[in-house]
Amino acid sequence: MQTAYIIDALRIPRARLDKSGGCYAHLKPVDLLKPLFEKLVDRHQFDAKYVDDVLLGCSTQAGGQGANIGKIASLYAGWPNEVSGATVSRFCCSGLDAINLAASKILSGMENLVVAGGVEQLSQVPMFSDKGAWFSDPKVIKKTQFIHMGVAADLIANQQGYFREQLEAVALQSHLRAQQAINKGLFNRSIVPVVSENGQVILHQDNAVRETISIESLAKLTPHFAEAITASQNTIQSVYPNQTVEARHTAGSSPGLVDGASLLLLASKRACQDHQLTPRAKITSYANASDEPVKMLTGHIRATEKLLKLSKLKAIDIDYWEVNESFAASVLKYQHHFNINPNQLNANGGAIALGHPLGATGGNLVSMLLDHMESQSLQRGIVSICGGAGVGVATLIDRDV
Repeated sequence: MQTAYIIDALRIPRARLDKSGGCYAHLKPVDLLKPLFEKLVDRHQFDAKYVDDVLLGCSTQAGGQGANIGKIASLYAGWPNEVSGATVSRFCCSGLDAINLAASKILSGMENLVVAGGVEQLSQVPMFSDKGAWFSDPKVIKKTQFIHMGVAADLIANQQGYFREQLEAVALQSHLRAQQAINKGLFNRSIVPVVSENGQVILHQDNAVRETISIESLAKLTPHFAEAITASQNTIQSVYPNQTVEARHTAGSSPGLVDGASLLLLASKRACQDHQLTPRAKITSYANASDEPVKMLTGHIRATEKLLKLSKLKAIDIDYWEVNESFAASVLKYQHHFNINPNQLNANGGAIALGHPLGATGGNLVSMLLDHMESQSLQRGIVSICGGAGVGVATLIDRDV
């Protein structure tokens, strides 16, 4: 078995969506990826023709994100024709899944240099715009028990006894930690600014964090999924008889909608030697799993359990965790399930504050995990994400290289 080294993990600043679409709205998805392809080569001085494959996660593969953006993005960035590419979808887990697939290629010894990450430009390609049967075909909706993700979050909150005060405390902490990390420049190594064709910087840091947020302002927000809960009662009751669901999540305790892109460079020992590449860490194990599709946002718990069993580790053996804040209840349940010290989880904020660009989130979280573990001299970390229909993915990263 070979070793899958992480040479670098880069991302563009996440850009919040607003009434005008946000600061990336005039760009294309490939424009978000282009500076990352360029920066990888510029920073590490390797010849891109030796890259065996590019794997990109993308949840909504329609419009500008259709037609195998994994291949097209590298061509658009000027990379050699010899570099192949593919696009992966496991809903919100897509980017992390692409990274794990890239690692598996190296671990197997079949490939030596692979780029992986993801993209999601929600300002151009909104969620559900691919009109998938899961959420658009009445027969499929009924058969697969589709409900909106926000309803699943409220279901978890009710089942676990998480009230608004707890959910909003998670949201406030996410914003405070993220703003502190930005102020300290903790993300600077990983962020690649997006620049216009005339050289003007469009965005140089994440801009979704709300500096003026407070418990009082969060408490004034209206529960967001009340109507969707009413529409989903029959589906919920079919799986959880007598379960009532009160709307508890608001826009403030839900993940922010942002545009984003991320890329990792992964290499074998041979590629490190051939191209003079210095590893930051290695991927030692990974797992995917799925849970019940109505509760939905718990698949990452099952994936992490599977990962720990495969690795012969316990949760207490993990130094640090980056878990996607898909909704406040989801990350709270994950934390409580594994009894994680709050200081070892999402120490620099999460998707509630920084935003969740779906397919790009896996690479974003890996970069945040590496930045934090390096700053604190930590060894083992886990990145984990849940996704639609109950899917989940987890990745174990080790800095002992």
